Amino acid sequence: MTDAQWAVVRDALPVPAWMEGRGGQPEGYCHRQMLDAVFYVTDNGIKWRSMPVDFPAWDRVYAFFRRWRQSGLAGELHDRLRGTVREAEGREREPTAAIIDSQSVKAAASVPAVSRGYDGGKKINGGRRHVITDSLGLVLMVLVTAANITDRQAARGMLPRLRTRFPFPSLIRGIPIKDPGACAVQP
Repeated sequence: MTDAQWAVVRDALPVPAWMEGRGGQPEGYCHRQMLDAVFYVTDNGIKWRSMPVDFPAWDRVYAFFRRWRQSGLAGELHDRLRGTVREAEGREREPTAAIIDSQSVKAAASVPAVSRGYDGGKKINGGRRHVITDSLGLVLMVLVTAANITDRQAARGMLPRLRTRFPFPSLIRGIPIKDPGACAVQP
Protein backbone atom coordinates (compact mmCIF):
# COMPACT_ATOMS: atom_id res chain seq x y z
CA MET A 1 0.00 0.00 0.00
CA THR A 2 1.43 3.38 -0.94
CA ASP A 3 1.70 6.21 1.58
CA ALA A 4 -1.11 8.09 -0.19
CA GLN A 5 -3.38 5.02 -0.05
CA TRP A 6 -2.53 4.48 3.62
CA ALA A 7 -3.45 8.09 4.43
CA VAL A 8 -6.97 7.47 3.07
CA VAL A 9 -7.33 4.05 4.70
CA ARG A 10 -5.98 5.23 8.07
CA ASP A 11 -8.67 7.93 8.28
CA ALA A 12 -11.36 5.33 7.50
CA LEU A 13 -10.21 2.83 10.15
CA PRO A 14 -12.28 2.57 13.33
CA VAL A 15 -10.57 3.91 16.45
CA PRO A 16 -9.39 1.06 18.74
CA ALA A 17 -11.23 0.80 22.06
CA TRP A 18 -8.08 1.27 24.16
CA MET A 19 -7.42 4.65 22.49
CA GLU A 20 -10.86 5.88 23.54
CA GLY A 21 -10.51 4.64 27.13
CA ARG A 22 -13.01 1.79 26.64
CA GLY A 23 -10.63 -0.91 27.84
CA GLY A 24 -8.49 -3.43 26.08
CA GLN A 25 -4.82 -3.20 25.30
CA PRO A 26 -2.79 -1.94 22.36
CA GLU A 27 -2.33 -4.35 19.49
CA GLY A 28 1.10 -5.86 18.95
CA TYR A 29 1.34 -5.00 15.25
CA CYS A 30 0.80 -1.92 13.12
CA HIS A 31 -2.52 -1.98 11.26
CA ARG A 32 -0.74 -0.99 8.04
CA GLN A 33 1.49 -4.09 8.22
CA MET A 34 -1.48 -6.31 8.91
CA LEU A 35 -3.60 -4.87 6.09
CA ASP A 36 -0.65 -5.12 3.68
CA ALA A 37 -0.31 -8.80 4.63
CA VAL A 38 -4.05 -9.48 4.14
CA PHE A 39 -3.94 -7.68 0.77
CA TYR A 40 -0.94 -9.80 -0.21
CA VAL A 41 -2.79 -13.02 0.56
CA THR A 42 -5.92 -11.99 -1.34
CA ASP A 43 -4.03 -10.45 -4.28
CA ASN A 44 -1.78 -13.46 -4.84
CA GLY A 45 -4.24 -16.19 -3.86
CA ILE A 46 -1.75 -17.90 -1.55
CA LYS A 47 -2.29 -19.93 1.58
CA TRP A 48 -1.94 -18.11 4.88
CA ARG A 49 1.00 -20.33 5.83
CA SER A 50 2.82 -19.39 2.61
CA MET A 51 3.07 -15.72 3.54
CA PRO A 52 6.57 -14.24 3.06
CA VAL A 53 8.68 -13.49 6.12
CA ASP A 54 8.50 -9.75 5.32
CA PHE A 55 5.10 -9.72 7.02
CA PRO A 56 4.15 -10.58 10.61
CA ALA A 57 3.69 -14.27 11.43
CA TRP A 58 0.90 -15.83 9.36
CA ASP A 59 -1.11 -16.94 12.40
CA ARG A 60 -1.14 -13.38 13.79
CA VAL A 61 -2.26 -11.97 10.44
CA TYR A 62 -4.98 -14.60 10.12
CA ALA A 63 -6.17 -13.95 13.69
CA PHE A 64 -6.31 -10.21 12.91
CA PHE A 65 -8.28 -10.84 9.71
CA ARG A 66 -10.66 -13.30 11.38
CA ARG A 67 -11.29 -10.95 14.32
CA TRP A 68 -12.03 -8.04 11.98
CA ARG A 69 -14.31 -10.15 9.77
CA GLN A 70 -16.28 -11.62 12.70
CA SER A 71 -16.77 -8.24 14.38
CA GLY A 72 -17.82 -6.57 11.13
CA LEU A 73 -14.86 -4.20 11.00
CA ALA A 74 -13.80 -5.35 7.51
CA GLY A 75 -17.26 -4.51 6.16
CA GLU A 76 -17.31 -1.23 8.06
CA LEU A 77 -13.94 -0.24 6.56
CA HIS A 78 -15.24 -1.15 3.09
CA ASP A 79 -18.38 0.96 3.61
CA ARG A 80 -16.38 3.95 4.84
CA LEU A 81 -13.99 3.77 1.89
CA ARG A 82 -16.92 3.44 -0.53
CA GLY A 83 -18.48 6.55 1.00
CA THR A 84 -15.21 8.45 0.63
CA VAL A 85 -14.96 7.48 -3.06
CA ARG A 86 -18.58 8.50 -3.67
CA GLU A 87 -18.03 11.91 -2.07
CA ALA A 88 -14.86 12.41 -4.14
CA GLU A 89 -17.00 11.77 -7.24
CA GLY A 90 -19.49 14.44 -6.13
CA ARG A 91 -22.16 11.94 -5.04
CA GLU A 92 -23.98 11.46 -1.76
CA ARG A 93 -22.18 9.23 0.72
CA GLU A 94 -24.90 6.55 0.59
CA PRO A 95 -26.07 5.11 -2.75
CA THR A 96 -29.54 5.82 -4.09
CA ALA A 97 -29.69 3.13 -6.79
CA ALA A 98 -28.36 -0.38 -7.30
CA ILE A 99 -27.51 -2.69 -10.17
CA ILE A 100 -27.49 -6.47 -9.95
CA ASP A 101 -25.61 -8.75 -12.31
CA SER A 102 -23.92 -12.12 -12.26
CA GLN A 103 -21.11 -14.08 -13.85
CA SER A 104 -20.95 -17.84 -14.31
CA VAL A 105 -17.56 -19.47 -13.76
CA LYS A 106 -16.39 -23.01 -14.41
CA ALA A 107 -15.65 -25.11 -11.36
CA ALA A 108 -12.77 -27.54 -11.04
CA ALA A 109 -13.49 -31.23 -10.76
CA SER A 110 -12.40 -31.05 -7.13
CA VAL A 111 -15.33 -28.74 -6.25
CA PRO A 112 -18.12 -30.77 -4.61
CA ALA A 113 -21.15 -31.41 -6.83
CA VAL A 114 -23.53 -29.94 -4.21
CA SER A 115 -21.96 -26.49 -4.66
CA ARG A 116 -21.97 -26.64 -8.48
CA GLY A 117 -24.79 -26.22 -10.95
CA TYR A 118 -25.31 -26.06 -14.70
CA ASP A 119 -25.97 -22.72 -16.39
CA GLY A 120 -27.85 -23.83 -19.51
CA GLY A 121 -27.65 -20.40 -21.16
CA LYS A 122 -23.87 -20.25 -21.04
CA LYS A 123 -23.30 -24.00 -20.94
CA ILE A 124 -21.13 -23.78 -17.86
CA ASN A 125 -20.94 -26.32 -15.05
CA GLY A 126 -19.79 -24.44 -11.97
CA GLY A 127 -20.74 -21.49 -9.83
CA ARG A 128 -22.13 -18.01 -10.22
CA ARG A 129 -21.10 -14.72 -8.62
CA HIS A 130 -24.06 -12.39 -8.03
CA VAL A 131 -22.97 -8.80 -7.43
CA ILE A 132 -24.98 -5.73 -6.47
CA THR A 133 -23.20 -2.43 -7.13
CA ASP A 134 -24.08 1.23 -6.88
CA SER A 135 -24.22 3.49 -9.94
CA LEU A 136 -20.43 4.00 -9.79
CA GLY A 137 -19.78 0.26 -9.87
CA LEU A 138 -18.75 0.10 -6.20
CA VAL A 139 -19.66 -3.20 -4.56
CA LEU A 140 -22.61 -3.25 -2.17
CA MET A 141 -23.10 -7.01 -1.84
CA VAL A 142 -21.78 -10.30 -3.25
CA LEU A 143 -23.28 -13.79 -3.17
CA VAL A 144 -21.70 -16.94 -4.63
CA THR A 145 -24.10 -19.72 -5.63
CA ALA A 146 -24.31 -22.72 -7.91
CA ALA A 147 -24.49 -21.73 -11.60
CA ASN A 148 -28.11 -22.84 -11.99
CA ILE A 149 -29.31 -20.08 -9.61
CA THR A 150 -30.67 -17.15 -11.63
CA ASP A 151 -30.29 -13.43 -10.84
CA ARG A 152 -33.95 -13.32 -9.89
CA GLN A 153 -33.62 -16.22 -7.43
CA ALA A 154 -30.48 -14.72 -5.88
CA ALA A 155 -32.14 -11.31 -5.65
CA ARG A 156 -34.93 -12.74 -3.50
CA GLY A 157 -32.37 -13.42 -0.77
CA MET A 158 -30.00 -10.51 -1.40
CA LEU A 159 -32.35 -7.54 -1.72
CA PRO A 160 -34.05 -7.83 1.68
CA ARG A 161 -30.58 -7.92 3.31
CA LEU A 162 -29.49 -4.99 1.16
CA ARG A 163 -32.48 -2.97 2.37
CA THR A 164 -31.47 -3.50 5.99
CA ARG A 165 -28.07 -1.95 5.23
CA PHE A 166 -29.24 0.73 2.80
CA PRO A 167 -32.81 2.00 3.02
CA PHE A 168 -32.59 3.42 -0.51
CA PRO A 169 -33.38 0.89 -3.17
CA SER A 170 -36.38 2.28 -4.93
CA LEU A 171 -34.40 1.77 -8.13
CA ILE A 172 -32.88 -1.59 -8.99
CA ARG A 173 -31.60 -2.30 -12.51
CA GLY A 174 -30.59 -5.57 -14.05
CA ILE A 175 -33.52 -7.84 -13.25
CA PRO A 176 -37.16 -7.68 -14.29
CA ILE A 177 -39.23 -7.42 -11.13
CA LYS A 178 -42.73 -8.72 -11.87
CA ASP A 179 -43.60 -9.34 -8.23
CA PRO A 180 -42.29 -6.41 -6.13
CA GLY A 181 -43.14 -8.19 -2.90
CA ALA A 182 -40.88 -11.11 -3.79
CA CYS A 183 -37.80 -8.87 -3.82
CA ALA A 184 -38.99 -6.30 -1.29
CA VAL A 185 -38.35 -3.36 -3.65
CA GLN A 186 -40.53 -1.02 -5.65
CA PRO A 187 -40.61 -1.56 -9.45
